[in-house]
Amino acid sequence: MANILAVDDELAILTMIQKILSKDGHNVTTIYEPANVQNLNLCSFDLILLDVMMPKLDGFTLCKEIRGHVDCPILFLTAKTEENSLVYGLETGADDYISKPFGALELRARVTAHLRREHREHTTRLSFSNSYFNLSAKQLIINESIAPLTKGEYQICEFLARNTGQVFSREQIFEHVFGFDSDSNDNTISTHIKNIRIKLEHMNYSPIKTVWGIGYKWEE
Repeated sequence: MANILAVDDELAILTMIQKILSKDGHNVTTIYEPANVQNLNLCSFDLILLDVMMPKLDGFTLCKEIRGHVDCPILFLTAKTEENSLVYGLETGADDYISKPFGALELRARVTAHLRREHREHTTRLSFSNSYFNLSAKQLIINESIAPLTKGEYQICEFLARNTGQVFSREQIFEHVFGFDSDSNDNTISTHIKNIRIKLEHMNYSPIKTVWGIGYKWEE
C-alpha cells in the first residue's frame, strides 16, 4: 500500500485514477487546484502523478517547485509527445510519462513498477576507474564531484553500470529500470540518455556508448 498524490484539472481523470489505484490498496489524494499542492505534506507521498496542461500552474512548473522537497517518483500525465516537451519535462525532475488517454492496466503497471523500484535493496558502492556509485545515497561520483542527475537518469546509469559491457535496447532498459515494457516508452529512454550524456560530458565523462541499431551500453 502506498500514499499517492494525483494532480489534474479534470475531475473525471482524478476520479478514474482514484478508483483504479484504490483497488490495489493505495491511499490516493486528489488535487483539482494545483496551487493547493503547496499546502500538503509532500514528504508523506510515495509517488506523485502530475498533469502537464493545467491553467495558472502547469505541471512542469509545479514539478520544478516540489522536486527539491520530495524524493519520490514523479510521473507526468500528458498528451504532449513532442521531443522538446519530453526533454523539458524530464529536466524538471520527472521520472516518466503516462500518455493520455491511458487505460487502467497501464496506469496500474506503471505505478506498481515505480513503487517497486523505490523499495529495491542496494549494496553500498559500485566502483570504476574514474567514478563510483554511492548506491545507498543514489549518487554517481565522478572525480569526487556529484553528477547532477535526476532520479530517472541515475537509475538508468546504475542499471547500465551494473551490467558493464552488455548492450540493452531502449525497451529493455525501461523494463529493467522501471519494470514495465512498452514501445511507447522509447522517447522517454532516448530523452533520459540524451540528458545524461550532456551532463556527464560537462564533467569530461562519456561512459554510455551507442551500439547502432541495437541500443546502449556502459563502458569506460
